[in-house]
Amino acid sequence: MKNLIQHILATLARLTLARYKPKIIGITGNVGKTSTKEAVYAVVSAAYRSRKGEKSYNNELGMPLTILGMRTGGKNPLRWMFALVGACLRLVYCRYPEVLVLEMGVDKPGDMEYLLSMVSPDIAVFTSVGDMPVHVENFVNRGELIREKIKLAWAVPAHGKIIINADVPAWADIKTKAKAPVLTYGFADDAHIKIEQPEYRFEEKAGRKIPIGIGVKVQYKGSFVPFRVDGAFHLHSGAYIAGTACAAGVALGMHLVEISSGLARYVPPKGRLTLFEGIKGSMIVDDTYNASPVSTEAALEALAALSTGRKIAVLGDMLELGTYTEEAHRDIGRKAARACDILLTVGSRMRFAADEATAHGFKEGVNLFSCDTSEEAGALLFRTIKEGDYVLVKGSQGMRMEKAVKEIMAHPERAEDLLVRQESGWLRS
Repeated sequence: MKNLIQHILATLARLTLARYKPKIIGITGNVGKTSTKEAVYAVVSAAYRSRKGEKSYNNELGMPLTILGMRTGGKNPLRWMFALVGACLRLVYCRYPEVLVLEMGVDKPGDMEYLLSMVSPDIAVFTSVGDMPVHVENFVNRGELIREKIKLAWAVPAHGKIIINADVPAWADIKTKAKAPVLTYGFADDAHIKIEQPEYRFEEKAGRKIPIGIGVKVQYKGSFVPFRVDGAFHLHSGAYIAGTACAAGVALGMHLVEISSGLARYVPPKGRLTLFEGIKGSMIVDDTYNASPVSTEAALEALAALSTGRKIAVLGDMLELGTYTEEAHRDIGRKAARACDILLTVGSRMRFAADEATAHGFKEGVNLFSCDTSEEAGALLFRTIKEGDYVLVKGSQGMRMEKAVKEIMAHPERAEDLLVRQESGWLRS
């Protein structure tokens, strides 16, 4: 049934795009795709009738669902039937978006080619990629994964635009080999859109100085404009969000002030370094949506920079790393030892991180703890947290680290609003 639905969705997606001819912005990379999608949408929707993918609708099923304005029918054939009939009716007439902002994910060889069989992007956006990127276990090596993602650039026609992070060497070939003009953003001196002076923004709350996001200056063609990215808590990542959104706006002919105003409406996606109150006067840094080596390192850097009190890192296994698994987890263990006061690891792979933390002075049962499940971690955290603590919780999707967060939320009744994977299907699993 899945293959049949996938085929029908792809066919309807092609027909819909041919019928309405929206501009398509395709976003790929290994770090920050979803946050970038939200930021680009915030900017673009200020000037154009736009649609973005919900959640992380970025694969062979999710992307056509976005194109068609549909929700998944799950395992219910009747629900699928009604949804598909609705998509057919919208082929006749609907007020279709002028711009689609699509996240385009790659898990295995051939994925990008399949997505490109449905869409012809007008603008391609490339975010960051780490030395040990996520989803690499299905590829021979990192280079093969990068080559699969770069296929998005080759699909952009000469009248389109390609937006790349100037600070990422992996995208260097795009500059010289692409048909379309390339617009770069980043801290590099030769970036077209140059990012400068990112800094944290704070507000006073109940006598405490609470971070609310970052501010950054963006330079383009001699003009400087201040941007703010509320809800971003890693200086470089937040600055890149501003740079990418600015580049997308420029590619669509928007002015810098208009772009800055649009980005002020950015709302960070759930489980991506969001900050909210925990029990006993603590603060939770919730990064539970997923984990890769580069995003975990960024989360640890954010924890170290944000916290004025005791810092607790709760780290679940990073999955889909293949032969990089032990090396990546040991590296994170070394970095966690420098970033936090207490480390709590969850899962068998994070035991490598615990070993490294021990080698760097952490002591089991004192400031180093290991659990098998997120539920165990939540119970241990409940007993450990003190007033003024900042608690980072992160792990791959399969580790379900949001369960640990729910145990220590000051307002668990708001779990559906604040946490990832709160739908009934996830809650039953």
